[in-house]
Amino acid sequence: MKMLINVPETVVTDALRGMAVAHPELTVDVEGRVVVRRDAPVAGKVGLVSGGGSGHEPLHAGFVGAGMLDAACPGEVFTSPVPDQMVRAAAAVDSGKGVLFIVKNYTGDVLNFNMAAELAEDEGIRIASVLVNDDVAVTDSLYTAGRRGTGATLFVEKIAGAAAEEGAPLERVEALARRVNESSRSFGVALAACTTPAKGSPTFDLPAGELELGVGIHGEPGRERRAMMTSGEIADYAVDAVLSDLRPTGPVLALVNGAGGTPLLELYGFTAEVHRVLRERGVPVARTLVGNYVTSLDMAGASVTLCQVDEELLRLWDAPVETAGLRWGR
Repeated sequence: MKMLINVPETVVTDALRGMAVAHPELTVDVEGRVVVRRDAPVAGKVGLVSGGGSGHEPLHAGFVGAGMLDAACPGEVFTSPVPDQMVRAAAAVDSGKGVLFIVKNYTGDVLNFNMAAELAEDEGIRIASVLVNDDVAVTDSLYTAGRRGTGATLFVEKIAGAAAEEGAPLERVEALARRVNESSRSFGVALAACTTPAKGSPTFDLPAGELELGVGIHGEPGRERRAMMTSGEIADYAVDAVLSDLRPTGPVLALVNGAGGTPLLELYGFTAEVHRVLRERGVPVARTLVGNYVTSLDMAGASVTLCQVDEELLRLWDAPVETAGLRWGR
Protein backbone atom coordinates (compact mmCIF):
# COMPACT_ATOMS: atom_id res chain seq x y z
CA MET A 1 0.00 0.00 0.00
CA LYS A 2 1.24 3.50 -0.83
CA MET A 3 1.03 6.00 2.03
CA LEU A 4 1.97 9.67 2.30
CA ILE A 5 4.43 9.17 5.16
CA ASN A 6 8.15 9.17 5.87
CA VAL A 7 8.50 6.07 8.04
CA PRO A 8 5.85 4.31 10.15
CA GLU A 9 7.69 5.08 13.38
CA THR A 10 7.23 8.86 13.03
CA VAL A 11 3.69 9.06 11.63
CA VAL A 12 2.13 10.54 14.79
CA THR A 13 5.03 12.90 15.46
CA ASP A 14 4.99 14.16 11.87
CA ALA A 15 1.22 14.70 12.01
CA LEU A 16 1.54 16.73 15.20
CA ARG A 17 4.29 18.83 13.63
CA GLY A 18 1.94 19.57 10.76
CA MET A 19 -0.93 20.37 13.10
CA ALA A 20 1.27 22.85 14.96
CA VAL A 21 2.05 24.88 11.83
CA ALA A 22 -1.49 24.65 10.43
CA HIS A 23 -3.24 25.69 13.65
CA PRO A 24 -1.43 28.43 15.57
CA GLU A 25 -4.52 28.77 17.76
CA LEU A 26 -3.39 25.52 19.40
CA THR A 27 -0.40 24.71 21.58
CA VAL A 28 0.99 21.43 20.25
CA ASP A 29 3.55 19.64 22.41
CA VAL A 30 4.98 17.35 19.74
CA GLU A 31 7.32 15.40 22.00
CA GLY A 32 4.94 15.23 24.96
CA ARG A 33 2.01 14.49 22.64
CA VAL A 34 -0.55 16.86 24.10
CA VAL A 35 -2.66 19.32 22.08
CA VAL A 36 -4.09 22.26 24.09
CA ARG A 37 -6.16 25.30 23.17
CA ARG A 38 -3.77 28.24 23.31
CA ASP A 39 -5.83 30.26 25.82
CA ALA A 40 -5.93 27.43 28.39
CA PRO A 41 -6.54 27.40 31.24
CA VAL A 42 -9.64 29.56 30.80
CA ALA A 43 -10.51 31.30 34.05
CA GLY A 44 -13.63 29.95 35.74
CA LYS A 45 -14.07 27.15 33.23
CA VAL A 46 -14.14 23.38 33.65
CA GLY A 47 -11.46 21.76 31.49
CA LEU A 48 -12.35 18.96 29.06
CA VAL A 49 -9.72 16.38 28.15
CA SER A 50 -10.04 13.40 25.84
CA GLY A 51 -7.73 11.25 23.77
CA GLY A 52 -7.09 7.88 22.27
CA GLY A 53 -5.15 6.11 19.59
CA SER A 54 -4.25 8.07 16.47
CA GLY A 55 -5.83 7.11 13.18
CA HIS A 56 -9.32 8.42 14.01
CA GLU A 57 -8.75 12.03 12.99
CA PRO A 58 -10.14 14.60 13.42
CA LEU A 59 -11.05 12.86 16.69
CA HIS A 60 -9.71 13.96 19.23
CA ALA A 61 -7.08 16.63 18.58
CA GLY A 62 -9.17 18.14 15.81
CA PHE A 63 -11.88 18.89 18.36
CA VAL A 64 -9.68 21.03 20.64
CA GLY A 65 -10.82 24.63 20.79
CA ALA A 66 -13.49 27.01 22.01
CA GLY A 67 -16.78 25.23 22.66
CA MET A 68 -15.39 21.72 22.68
CA LEU A 69 -12.23 20.13 24.18
CA ASP A 70 -9.53 22.01 26.05
CA ALA A 71 -6.90 19.34 25.39
CA ALA A 72 -6.38 16.02 23.67
CA CYS A 73 -3.82 13.25 24.08
CA PRO A 74 -2.96 11.32 20.88
CA GLY A 75 -1.48 7.86 21.28
CA GLU A 76 0.27 5.77 18.69
CA VAL A 77 -1.94 4.48 15.87
CA PHE A 78 -4.83 2.52 17.40
CA THR A 79 -3.01 2.54 20.76
CA SER A 80 -4.02 4.32 23.95
CA PRO A 81 -2.10 7.37 25.11
CA VAL A 82 -0.26 6.94 28.41
CA PRO A 83 -1.24 8.38 31.80
CA ASP A 84 1.58 10.94 31.80
CA GLN A 85 0.06 12.59 28.72
CA MET A 86 -3.32 12.81 30.37
CA VAL A 87 -1.90 14.29 33.58
CA ARG A 88 0.02 16.92 31.60
CA ALA A 89 -3.15 17.76 29.70
CA ALA A 90 -5.20 18.07 32.89
CA ALA A 91 -2.61 20.33 34.49
CA ALA A 92 -2.50 22.52 31.38
CA VAL A 93 -6.26 23.16 31.33
CA ASP A 94 -7.18 23.20 35.02
CA SER A 95 -8.41 26.62 36.13
CA GLY A 96 -9.30 25.37 39.58
CA LYS A 97 -12.82 24.35 38.53
CA GLY A 98 -11.92 20.73 37.79
CA VAL A 99 -11.35 18.64 34.69
CA LEU A 100 -13.63 16.16 32.91
CA PHE A 101 -12.03 13.14 31.22
CA ILE A 102 -14.06 11.85 28.25
CA VAL A 103 -13.04 8.24 27.67
CA LYS A 104 -14.02 5.89 24.86
CA ASN A 105 -14.68 2.36 26.10
CA TYR A 106 -11.50 0.57 25.04
CA THR A 107 -9.53 -1.37 27.62
CA GLY A 108 -6.27 0.57 27.29
CA ASP A 109 -7.99 3.95 27.32
CA VAL A 110 -10.05 3.06 30.40
CA LEU A 111 -7.08 1.75 32.36
CA ASN A 112 -4.81 4.67 31.49
CA PHE A 113 -7.39 7.40 32.07
CA ASN A 114 -8.27 5.83 35.44
CA MET A 115 -4.62 5.83 36.43
CA ALA A 116 -4.23 9.40 35.20
CA ALA A 117 -7.24 10.51 37.26
CA GLU A 118 -5.58 9.16 40.41
CA LEU A 119 -2.27 10.84 39.58
CA ALA A 120 -3.94 14.16 38.75
CA GLU A 121 -5.94 14.13 41.96
CA ASP A 122 -2.70 13.52 43.86
CA GLU A 123 -1.55 16.81 42.34
CA GLY A 124 -4.67 18.58 43.58
CA ILE A 125 -6.67 18.54 40.34
CA ARG A 126 -10.33 17.58 40.74
CA ILE A 127 -11.22 14.96 38.11
CA ALA A 128 -14.49 13.52 36.86
CA SER A 129 -14.72 10.89 34.12
CA VAL A 130 -17.37 9.86 31.62
CA LEU A 131 -17.24 6.64 29.60
CA VAL A 132 -18.58 6.62 26.03
CA ASN A 133 -20.01 3.23 25.01
CA ASP A 134 -22.53 3.82 22.24
CA ASP A 135 -21.84 1.04 19.69
CA VAL A 136 -24.79 -1.37 19.54
CA ALA A 137 -23.12 -3.82 17.16
CA VAL A 138 -21.54 -6.12 19.73
CA THR A 139 -21.42 -6.43 23.51
CA ASP A 140 -17.72 -7.30 23.75
CA SER A 141 -14.93 -6.98 21.20
CA LEU A 142 -11.20 -7.47 20.80
CA TYR A 143 -10.56 -4.19 22.60
CA THR A 144 -13.38 -3.86 25.11
CA ALA A 145 -15.39 -5.28 27.93
CA GLY A 146 -18.82 -4.00 27.02
CA ARG A 147 -19.82 -1.76 24.15
CA ARG A 148 -17.29 0.21 22.13
CA GLY A 149 -17.10 3.99 22.15
CA THR A 150 -17.54 5.46 18.67
CA GLY A 151 -19.49 8.31 17.05
CA ALA A 152 -21.26 9.48 20.21
CA THR A 153 -17.86 10.73 21.39
CA LEU A 154 -18.35 13.72 19.10
CA PHE A 155 -21.79 14.45 20.58
CA VAL A 156 -20.44 14.17 24.14
CA GLU A 157 -17.45 16.40 23.47
CA LYS A 158 -19.51 19.05 21.66
CA ILE A 159 -22.43 19.28 24.09
CA ALA A 160 -20.35 19.00 27.27
CA GLY A 161 -17.87 21.44 25.75
CA ALA A 162 -20.61 24.00 25.16
CA ALA A 163 -21.82 23.69 28.74
CA ALA A 164 -18.29 24.14 30.07
CA GLU A 165 -17.81 27.19 27.82
CA GLU A 166 -20.89 28.73 29.43
CA GLY A 167 -19.34 28.28 32.88
CA ALA A 168 -21.31 25.27 34.10
CA PRO A 169 -19.74 23.57 37.16
CA LEU A 170 -17.99 20.21 36.90
CA GLU A 171 -20.92 18.22 38.28
CA ARG A 172 -23.25 19.72 35.67
CA VAL A 173 -20.85 19.18 32.77
CA GLU A 174 -20.32 15.57 33.87
CA ALA A 175 -24.07 14.95 34.16
CA LEU A 176 -24.71 16.37 30.68
CA ALA A 177 -21.93 14.23 29.19
CA ARG A 178 -23.43 11.11 30.76
CA ARG A 179 -26.90 12.02 29.53
CA VAL A 180 -25.65 12.48 25.97
CA ASN A 181 -23.89 9.12 26.04
CA GLU A 182 -26.96 7.38 27.46
CA SER A 183 -29.11 9.01 24.76
CA SER A 184 -26.83 7.95 21.87
CA ARG A 185 -26.32 4.77 19.87
CA SER A 186 -24.12 3.94 16.85
CA PHE A 187 -23.68 1.27 14.21
CA GLY A 188 -20.88 1.04 11.63
CA VAL A 189 -20.35 -0.74 8.33
CA ALA A 190 -17.08 -1.50 6.51
CA LEU A 191 -16.79 -1.90 2.76
CA ALA A 192 -13.00 -2.31 2.81
CA ALA A 193 -10.42 -2.77 5.56
CA CYS A 194 -8.10 -0.08 6.84
CA THR A 195 -4.31 -0.14 6.56
CA THR A 196 -2.07 0.79 9.48
CA PRO A 197 1.31 2.37 8.67
CA ALA A 198 3.17 -0.28 10.66
CA LYS A 199 1.52 -3.20 8.87
CA GLY A 200 1.37 -1.66 5.41
CA SER A 201 -1.46 -3.96 4.32
CA PRO A 202 -5.15 -4.35 5.20
CA THR A 203 -5.68 -5.15 8.86
CA PHE A 204 -8.33 -7.78 8.13
CA ASP A 205 -9.52 -9.77 5.15
CA LEU A 206 -12.74 -8.54 3.59
CA PRO A 207 -13.43 -10.06 0.16
CA ALA A 208 -14.31 -7.67 -2.64
CA GLY A 209 -17.95 -8.73 -2.83
CA GLU A 210 -18.67 -8.56 0.91
CA LEU A 211 -19.18 -6.00 3.67
CA GLU A 212 -18.86 -6.15 7.46
CA LEU A 213 -21.95 -5.10 9.41
CA GLY A 214 -21.17 -3.67 12.84
CA VAL A 215 -17.43 -3.21 12.34
CA GLY A 216 -15.39 -1.44 15.04
CA ILE A 217 -13.23 1.63 14.45
CA HIS A 218 -10.07 -0.49 14.73
CA GLY A 219 -11.39 -3.10 12.34
CA GLU A 220 -12.83 -5.34 15.06
CA PRO A 221 -15.36 -7.86 13.78
CA GLY A 222 -19.02 -6.89 13.74
CA ARG A 223 -22.24 -8.88 13.77
CA GLU A 224 -21.95 -10.57 10.39
CA ARG A 225 -20.63 -10.46 6.86
CA ARG A 226 -22.95 -10.29 3.88
CA ALA A 227 -22.76 -9.90 0.15
CA MET A 228 -22.49 -6.23 -0.84
CA MET A 229 -25.73 -4.30 -0.31
CA THR A 230 -27.11 -1.07 -1.73
CA SER A 231 -26.90 2.20 0.18
CA GLY A 232 -30.61 1.95 0.98
CA GLU A 233 -30.30 -1.61 2.25
CA ILE A 234 -27.35 -0.66 4.46
CA ALA A 235 -29.30 2.31 5.85
CA ASP A 236 -32.26 0.06 6.66
CA TYR A 237 -30.01 -2.36 8.55
CA ALA A 238 -27.90 0.24 10.39
CA VAL A 239 -30.74 2.57 11.41
CA ASP A 240 -32.93 -0.30 12.57
CA ALA A 241 -30.04 -1.66 14.65
CA VAL A 242 -29.72 1.74 16.36
CA LEU A 243 -33.45 2.34 16.80
CA SER A 244 -34.13 -1.12 18.22
CA ASP A 245 -31.75 -0.30 21.06
CA LEU A 246 -32.22 3.46 21.49
CA ARG A 247 -36.03 3.52 21.07
CA PRO A 248 -36.25 7.33 20.84
CA THR A 249 -39.45 9.11 21.84
CA GLY A 250 -38.47 12.50 20.43
CA PRO A 251 -36.22 14.21 17.88
CA VAL A 252 -32.65 13.07 17.29
CA LEU A 253 -29.31 14.41 16.21
CA ALA A 254 -28.01 12.33 13.31
CA LEU A 255 -24.33 11.83 12.54
CA VAL A 256 -23.51 10.11 9.25
CA ASN A 257 -19.82 9.52 9.75
CA GLY A 258 -17.33 8.43 7.13
CA ALA A 259 -14.76 5.83 8.13
CA GLY A 260 -11.98 7.70 6.30
CA GLY A 261 -11.98 6.27 2.80
CA THR A 262 -15.51 7.03 1.65
CA PRO A 263 -16.07 10.22 -0.40
CA LEU A 264 -18.74 12.77 0.44
CA LEU A 265 -20.57 11.93 -2.77
CA GLU A 266 -21.37 8.52 -1.26
CA LEU A 267 -21.89 9.83 2.28
CA TYR A 268 -24.51 12.36 1.18
CA GLY A 269 -26.33 9.67 -0.78
CA PHE A 270 -26.23 7.44 2.26
CA THR A 271 -27.52 10.33 4.39
CA ALA A 272 -30.58 10.61 2.15
CA GLU A 273 -31.27 6.93 2.78
CA VAL A 274 -30.76 7.30 6.54
CA HIS A 275 -33.31 10.14 6.58
CA ARG A 276 -35.70 8.01 4.54
CA VAL A 277 -35.55 5.21 7.09
CA LEU A 278 -35.98 7.58 10.01
CA ARG A 279 -38.96 9.21 8.30
CA GLU A 280 -40.53 5.81 7.65
CA ARG A 281 -39.99 4.88 11.31
CA GLY A 282 -41.57 8.13 12.51
CA VAL A 283 -38.38 9.57 14.05
CA PRO A 284 -37.96 13.36 13.57
CA VAL A 285 -34.42 14.61 12.87
CA ALA A 286 -33.46 17.89 14.54
CA ARG A 287 -29.96 18.25 13.07
CA THR A 288 -27.74 16.26 10.70
CA LEU A 289 -23.95 16.23 10.50
CA VAL A 290 -22.22 14.49 7.58
CA GLY A 291 -18.51 13.88 7.06
CA ASN A 292 -15.38 12.14 8.26
CA TYR A 293 -15.20 12.82 12.00
CA VAL A 294 -14.47 9.54 13.81
CA THR A 295 -12.43 7.69 11.23
CA SER A 296 -10.48 4.50 10.92
CA LEU A 297 -7.50 5.55 8.79
CA ASP A 298 -8.45 4.73 5.18
CA MET A 299 -11.30 2.31 5.86
CA ALA A 300 -14.14 2.49 3.36
CA GLY A 301 -17.48 2.57 5.10
CA ALA A 302 -19.66 4.65 7.36
CA SER A 303 -21.46 4.71 10.67
CA VAL A 304 -24.75 6.12 11.87
CA THR A 305 -25.04 7.72 15.31
CA LEU A 306 -28.33 8.99 16.71
CA CYS A 307 -28.78 11.00 19.90
CA GLN A 308 -32.21 11.82 21.30
CA VAL A 309 -32.27 15.50 22.24
CA ASP A 310 -34.44 17.93 24.15
CA GLU A 311 -34.38 21.74 23.95
CA GLU A 312 -31.38 22.02 26.27
CA LEU A 313 -29.21 19.49 24.43
CA LEU A 314 -30.16 21.01 21.09
CA ARG A 315 -29.26 24.50 22.30
CA LEU A 316 -25.86 23.27 23.47
CA TRP A 317 -25.33 21.45 20.16
CA ASP A 318 -26.06 24.69 18.27
CA ALA A 319 -23.76 26.76 20.50
CA PRO A 320 -20.68 28.23 18.80
CA VAL A 321 -17.67 25.97 18.32
CA GLU A 322 -14.27 26.72 16.79
CA THR A 323 -11.93 23.77 16.33
CA ALA A 324 -9.86 22.39 13.47
CA GLY A 325 -12.44 19.69 12.75
CA LEU A 326 -15.73 21.32 13.70
CA ARG A 327 -16.78 24.96 13.64
CA TRP A 328 -19.93 27.03 13.41
CA GLY A 329 -21.62 30.07 14.96
CA ARG A 330 -18.54 32.29 15.30
